[in-house]
Amino acid sequence: MTLRRVFVPVFVLALVLLALPAAVSGSPIARQGATDDERRGTDASGQDAPAESAPQTSRFDDPQYADQQILDDLIVDGSACVGLDCVNGESFGFDTIRLKENNLRIRAMDTSSTASFPTTDWEIMFNESSNGGANVFAINDIDSGRRPFSIESNAATNALYVDNGGRVGFGTANPVTTLHAVTGNTPTLRLEQNGTSGFTPQTWDVASNETNFFIRDATNGSTLPFRIRPGAPTSSIDIAGDGDVGINTTSPVARLDVRAPDSTTAMNIQQPERVLWTMTSTNGDGWQFINDETGTFAEGLSISRQGTGIREFRVTPTGAVVIPDAPLPTAEAGTIYFDGDTFCGYDGAVWRPLQAAGNQTCN
Repeated sequence: MTLRRVFVPVFVLALVLLALPAAVSGSPIARQGATDDERRGTDASGQDAPAESAPQTSRFDDPQYADQQILDDLIVDGSACVGLDCVNGESFGFDTIRLKENNLRIRAMDTSSTASFPTTDWEIMFNESSNGGANVFAINDIDSGRRPFSIESNAATNALYVDNGGRVGFGTANPVTTLHAVTGNTPTLRLEQNGTSGFTPQTWDVASNETNFFIRDATNGSTLPFRIRPGAPTSSIDIAGDGDVGINTTSPVARLDVRAPDSTTAMNIQQPERVLWTMTSTNGDGWQFINDETGTFAEGLSISRQGTGIREFRVTPTGAVVIPDAPLPTAEAGTIYFDGDTFCGYDGAVWRPLQAAGNQTCN
């Protein structure tokens, strides 16, 4: 009984040992179809097989190239090279990690299975794989099949630069504003509505150079409907919080308030509400032309001396002419007004009637 108990297990162990070499040295497993990397396919002689050959085999199917699973942290005291073209004795220089083969990708695969957790897979791509493809560094959104970020080779130095203050430079490593664009000729921002949402395509450019700052209608003949020349003074156009527009003033007091440095400025304004045009001469005297035709200011077109608020000449909405509509407290000799039934003139001391008949009293 003792001999039999020993002999049977030994016999079974011998059979297992005899079978092991055949299993280890078996032929590589055939793999149908093209692989992700054509260089991983091998023919019967172990040489690289053409991408279109089928069936293909992979050296990674051979036990001598079996995967290694490390059930612990991996610490490499040195540099690492990953890829089919890494060689023994690789010269790393300052590279800590080197990827080396003809198709380079780093993919992050999120295996989350709970519906409330994000699961999108991302990929860092180094150049396209197709013949004639782009030399580009890109980040791909694998799940949606999109490429939200790309940098083509030979892009200019500092094409995109974010400094430690969060300022973004385009063409500069020293951005001084939130967005700072630098180029040798006419830095431009293009705003293009391309029609993909069903709206009519329209393109505007905002640009500047040594000649002017302008807005260009690129869709309609590249016209320049808005331009500002270098050296324009502060508040050349100033829009107040209530919508009043000032020309050469920071405090417009009417729908359109035009202030000119001298009396040589001419203007033609059509406006349904109140228009104020102020002209100030070089000696400080100013005149205001006011068009009040609606609302509580229904006084028509009037002319007054700046700062007095008194209408010195007025044409009412009905066509009447008032010169002025009341005696002036500080009138000059030669001033004329009409008080409703009498024309009166100021002789430098008192108001006198200017007509021979009718009411001879001047208020």
